[in-house]
Amino acid sequence: MERIRDKDTRYFLEIDIKTLKIVDHRFEQKAYLDKGRQPNATSHRMFITEGQYNKFVERCVVDRL
Repeated sequence: MERIRDKDTRYFLEIDIKTLKIVDHRFEQKAYLDKGRQPNATSHRMFITEGQYNKFVERCVVDRL
């Protein structure tokens, strides 16, 4: 199933607070996010633009597959 990407899509990286390493990258509809609260106490969610997200996936994720 294709996930929706539109003006309400938010792109983000999950960063481990202790190691400062990226542990996940995702996008989600604004309505499904937790109103800016961090759902996981051990990580920080850093929001980025769609262009930054696409560049990250292109350079850092696709090369590792």
